[in-house]
Amino acid sequence: MKRLLIANRGEIAVRIIRAAKELGMTTILAHSSADKSSLAAMLADECVEIGPAAAAKSYLNVPVILQAALDVRADAIHPGYGFLAENAHFARQVQAAGMIFVGPDADTIDMMGDKAQARATAIAAGVPVVPGSEGVLTDMATALLAAQEVGFPLMIKASAGGGGKGIRIVEDPEDFAKEFEAAQREGLGAFGDNAMYLERFISQARHIEVQVLGDGESVVHLFDRECSLQRRRQKILEEAPSPALDDATRSKICESAVALAQSVNYKGAGTMEYLFDDRSGEFFFIEMNTRIQVEHPITEMITGVDLIREMLLIAFGDQLKLKQEDIHIKGAAIECRINAEDPANNFQPNIGTIQKLTWATGPGVRIDSMLYEGYGVSPFYDSMLAKVIVWDNTRADALKRMKRVLAECEIEGLKTTLPLHQMLVDDADVHASQFHTNWLEHWLHHQYSASPSSL
Repeated sequence: MKRLLIANRGEIAVRIIRAAKELGMTTILAHSSADKSSLAAMLADECVEIGPAAAAKSYLNVPVILQAALDVRADAIHPGYGFLAENAHFARQVQAAGMIFVGPDADTIDMMGDKAQARATAIAAGVPVVPGSEGVLTDMATALLAAQEVGFPLMIKASAGGGGKGIRIVEDPEDFAKEFEAAQREGLGAFGDNAMYLERFISQARHIEVQVLGDGESVVHLFDRECSLQRRRQKILEEAPSPALDDATRSKICESAVALAQSVNYKGAGTMEYLFDDRSGEFFFIEMNTRIQVEHPITEMITGVDLIREMLLIAFGDQLKLKQEDIHIKGAAIECRINAEDPANNFQPNIGTIQKLTWATGPGVRIDSMLYEGYGVSPFYDSMLAKVIVWDNTRADALKRMKRVLAECEIEGLKTTLPLHQMLVDDADVHASQFHTNWLEHWLHHQYSASPSSL
């Protein structure tokens, strides 16, 4: 009976607790004072409070989390996503304290979490990357020379970045210096690092991900996900597999993901992210996430593989039993992220108490959620409340199912993005898969242009 500490909150903590219990593990939730009445706290076998509501004093407080894990005699720590999930220092400290970090080793996190280094690793593995600068850029003179070589339009990206932070798109060379300094300030504030790199900006690219699993020796892929429907580089709706890829391109992009993961002896669940130009058929690696992704359920739905279970088994020493020839795509899955935001009011975050909650059910329906009636949504953390996921035999049928499911879901007590998703799954361009990473911003502007406070 292994003792697993979950150093996270919300729906991903609930998801990990459920998977760990199915493996016979004792689950211990490390929570802030604001989350002591959370659904995860109710489901966990044990709970330990690690600090006040502020994430810096709780979910990001490495010494306190480590001490809590030692106090409850945890064998392992699962970091979920966000917070410390891709923090190499945390991974090292966990291992140094004699516990298992559920994820890749710290050196791999360092290598693949740093975008500039990941880019160099991809090049060495023969994986195509977006044309851009070599190495990291910290001073303006070198950055200006690199920008001239890359050409405009281009993207300035924080080397240690994630979640859309520390990114600027620059179309006019005269704006470069101002935007470079702004990106550096944001990177320093968000990640404590002002190192940047540059990439050619592909204006109408698709955002494609490939899910991989490795045990440190062998690696398999679990096919691709379509993540192009984004607002301010935050994903809104995802689906698997991508409707933009034909069989030949899918095979190439997935094989490249495996090659890159194998080149670093990857251990655990990870995601390779690509830009795909469906006009030219080219794809380019952009970064790796060395953790479980928010959108992992759609991969589970089309492959039948429990990714969290596999992560835990690998972390505790099991070799990967999955063989590539045994993994197949079955049907299509769609995920809608339900956030506590008001789309009609520039996505203003909402807080409040859940007064009524109804989730749809039926064949091919899955809800990953942190909510229950009476739960108070606080202002301290990310606004995501739940993920509504559906599966069906075809993409067209999955869209129809999602329309029905969203209509049956009710969340009363605060405003959410449910109405936005109801409009999205009805849109003709979405049904025709005629969109790219900038499409949603324009669509939102059109949909909410009547509101003076809208986009």
